[in-house]
Amino acid sequence: MGKAEALKLAAQADELYVSKGTKVVHFDLKKDKPDADTLAGVMLGPTGNLRAPTLIVGKKLLIGFNEDAYKKVL
Repeated sequence: MGKAEALKLAAQADELYVSKGTKVVHFDLKKDKPDADTLAGVMLGPTGNLRAPTLIVGKKLLIGFNEDAYKKVL
């Protein structure tokens, strides 16, 4: 998935969790919607494609792997 598809995916979510290493960034997309470039910056990898793994759980979107974030959402 490229930038346009990734942003469409984020538009359907209420919450976004992005894991990079041990750091997890959380966005409440209903209250505080960041701009498209900010979202793309955290969602896309160096190739310009959506980072993996990506999970959709209800209205929550998890990108990248972090065990604590998975436990919290799942």
